[in-house]
Amino acid sequence: MIPFQVYKLVHLVGVLMLFLSVGGLILYTIHGSDRKHPWRKVLLATHGIGIILALVGGFGLLARIGIFWPWPGWVAIKVGIWVIFAALPAIVVRIPSWTKTLWWTVVVLGGLAAYLAGQKPF
Repeated sequence: MIPFQVYKLVHLVGVLMLFLSVGGLILYTIHGSDRKHPWRKVLLATHGIGIILALVGGFGLLARIGIFWPWPGWVAIKVGIWVIFAALPAIVVRIPSWTKTLWWTVVVLGGLAAYLAGQKPF
């Protein structure tokens, strides 16, 4: 049985990778994205691995604290936030004019996700 602390570490490392990659992708796009730039693949790989780690760690944490289906409302909202985070590279690349707004949207959604996990309000 994997300890709670291991799931928490996996989840947090995934979240850090996700935020690092999204910030990099936004700056990459703002400065004129070149599809052949060597860091493009690194950013996308970091994003994908981060999403997987965050979800595996998050669902492991849910199992360790005894939350299964049906999910409480705060879990459903967090899953929705992670779906948005998973789609961000496609949005950033396809709609570069949204990058400045997405920069702050990521901060707000990340803060909301942290609040929901910490407080479990409903």
